[in-house]
Amino acid sequence: MTSTTQERQELVPVWFRTLRDDICAAFEELEDAFVGEHAGQLAEREPGRFVRKQWEREQEGETGDFGGGEMSLMRGRVFEKVGVNISTVKGEFSREFRAKMPGAEENPQFWASGISLVAHMHSPLVPAVHMNTRFIVTTKSWFGGGSDLNPMYPDDQDTADFHASFKAACDAHDPEYYPRFKEWCDEYFFIPHRNEARGVGGIFYDYLDSGDWDTDFAFTKDVGRAFLDIYPRLVRRHMERPWTDEQRRHQLFRRGRYAEFNLVYDRGTQFGLKTGGNVEAILMSLPPEAAWP
Repeated sequence: MTSTTQERQELVPVWFRTLRDDICAAFEELEDAFVGEHAGQLAEREPGRFVRKQWEREQEGETGDFGGGEMSLMRGRVFEKVGVNISTVKGEFSREFRAKMPGAEENPQFWASGISLVAHMHSPLVPAVHMNTRFIVTTKSWFGGGSDLNPMYPDDQDTADFHASFKAACDAHDPEYYPRFKEWCDEYFFIPHRNEARGVGGIFYDYLDSGDWDTDFAFTKDVGRAFLDIYPRLVRRHMERPWTDEQRRHQLFRRGRYAEFNLVYDRGTQFGLKTGGNVEAILMSLPPEAAWP
């Protein structure tokens, strides 16, 4: 049993880095496997590779070690833009933010570690995706995260398989997790001003503190493994299919919806920007191209 906060803060970033490495390797394998004879210049490109960039967090008016992170960004022939970022940061919440975070009103000091991934694809027939998991410590501590699928053209089998993967991960820990976290995802990834869902859902959870830290950490690791299992399979299923200019235009409009949600409503974006995070890493989630009618 992991009993101390320091031990936990040592273990969690190691897992996020390991998961990052495994995901990047799987995505680069997809780049290598792409033939795409119909795809013209895309097929003629070299397979994409992740480029990594480290950053350090600064806290306004203070000096010291406030942690940082590492971006991994790839622009390839399957993945138009994909970022897999990890970070471990610490510092003090602003007065504005303290009331929004459990345990921060008692003491504004915080520590947070996580992984965040967004993939935007060249093909409008391959679904975009988001995944993140995190561990946050104030005077309290908890896990959060999840993943949601964002197809341009929803596919019933893709949706079923994506949800089944996360349901299996949830059911292995608590049969109440999947229905609860699925509903939470549907509510969270909704665009009120459009009155529509961002995608076809997945799971979303936050403030997970069951009283058994090791069990909560094991669940969070299984969420990451579930993503690593299912998403590359969905990409392989569709990445060789031909697509049209009209389908590409539709993709750009759907990306506009994605950008609207992330800039207006996403709590992760707000958390990063309001806690002195790296702007480039935070806005990595935005698509490389988007359009509005």
